[in-house]
Amino acid sequence: MRDGYLVTGIDNFTRGVRANLSEALSNPRFTLIEANVADEAETRRAFTAAHEREAIAGVWHMAANSDIGAGIADPRIDLRDTFLTTFQTLLVMRELKIPRLAFASSSAIYGPNAAVIHETIGPAFPISNYGAMKLASEGLISAALESFLERAWIFRFPNVIGSRATHGVIYDLLHKLRKSPAVLEVLGDGSQQKPYLHVSELIEAMIFIVHRSPDRLNFYNIGAEDEGATVRFIAAAVIAAASPGASIQYTGSNKGWVGDVPWYRYSTDKLRALGWRPSFSSAQAVERAVREIHEETCRP
Repeated sequence: MRDGYLVTGIDNFTRGVRANLSEALSNPRFTLIEANVADEAETRRAFTAAHEREAIAGVWHMAANSDIGAGIADPRIDLRDTFLTTFQTLLVMRELKIPRLAFASSSAIYGPNAAVIHETIGPAFPISNYGAMKLASEGLISAALESFLERAWIFRFPNVIGSRATHGVIYDLLHKLRKSPAVLEVLGDGSQQKPYLHVSELIEAMIFIVHRSPDRLNFYNIGAEDEGATVRFIAAAVIAAASPGASIQYTGSNKGWVGDVPWYRYSTDKLRALGWRPSFSSAQAVERAVREIHEETCRP
């Protein structure tokens, strides 16, 4: 909107909170439509309404089930919310001749890998339904480029953290401490180590890529330029912020849950060559996110 665009947001509010959009809703350049983009009819209704306002130049497809554990417990969740949201979006984009798509993918597509992961590494063998449906969605987008899309951007997210969280390790640990201030249960043995990126930097990187990446199909790892932060470090940061003196009780192996990739590090060389680098390390992103989420969870 700052760049002069008319923006339509579409959300089914299974996790989103309307109050988070208060600033946008006060702007005449923004319209909000409540719809489920896993449903063909609802997607068509929402997109047609936006298209009639002004021809849609591009779609930012961020809709998915972002709770990997929920998709492991019930595979239908990721089929519906992670894959069908992509299928229906592309279907209606084709009908309305919308030429460009920016898509939130995930490091989960790669699965466990002992090497530093580059964008072209393969074959990809995800170990969660979420990762599998993100990988399938990338395949749909690639096929759509052959038939009707003019350009596409695929962003492979790391572990994204920060304000307005609805789940994730920091959010979960803070809520556990609220229920049990003396002992913090941590899934796994604390050695899990992954790159973390603050949500503000993720948004900055995505916009940068769309403006700067010149190819028809653009795909980038986005993340911190380090080996990541351990769950042990995160637990200590959470305790320091919310319940100093609490002890930690680990539950066992280096996997926190089925589908958890306990360690990965992927290359952001391609994004750095394009000209973007994060300002925060994984540890700094964690510390900032802990402060933000702790403040939000403590609000009455």
